[in-house]
Amino acid sequence: MGASLVLLSGAGVAPVAAGAGQADAGGRLARQWCAACHVVAQNQDRAATIGVPSFFDIAANPDMTREKIETFLADPHPKMPDMGLSNPDIRDLAAYIVSLRP
Repeated sequence: MGASLVLLSGAGVAPVAAGAGQADAGGRLARQWCAACHVVAQNQDRAATIGVPSFFDIAANPDMTREKIETFLADPHPKMPDMGLSNPDIRDLAAYIVSLRP
């Protein structure tokens, strides 16, 4: 698991507004914005950035709840670019990642 997700447990960041996201919309966002660094889909061979967790690895981690993923996306690790995601985008991406659970 990448170090960027371990830092998530350091609270102090307000969670994203409540509500379930739409996994299909999150999948589209992931392929558009996240696939350059992360493996986000089964048909993606590899990511361009070495050492970042795949969305499948994140989803398989039982400690990574939808809420923790949303909080991380709202205040990303410095090595992750700030993409200016809206709260609905964050909820959708989190819903997509959670949908990848085995």
